[in-house]
Amino acid sequence: MHTNDYQLRSFDAVLDAKYGKIGTPEREAFNNEARNYFMGQTLLDARREEHITQAELAKRIGSNKSYISRIENGLIDPSISTVMKIVDALGLRLEIVRPLN
Repeated sequence: MHTNDYQLRSFDAVLDAKYGKIGTPEREAFNNEARNYFMGQTLLDARREEHITQAELAKRIGSNKSYISRIENGLIDPSISTVMKIVDALGLRLEIVRPLN
């Protein structure tokens, strides 16, 4: 009979083991990278839905294609004013809501 070592663990437990507990510099760095990646992918999807190129979006916000690429790839943390320019340029709306508990 074959047994395996697979154990069900919470995602927080996995992150704790790999990056440390919440509040540690390593965990905060991971969280920042994850947020940047999520934001970039969200903006990438929105741009593609509007059928515009990175160059066109950059032109609309007064930037360059390279900057848009770095945002979409999660390599930089854009300012809220830049995010708002992108949101406006894509004809979107940004909502800030409290999470459900």
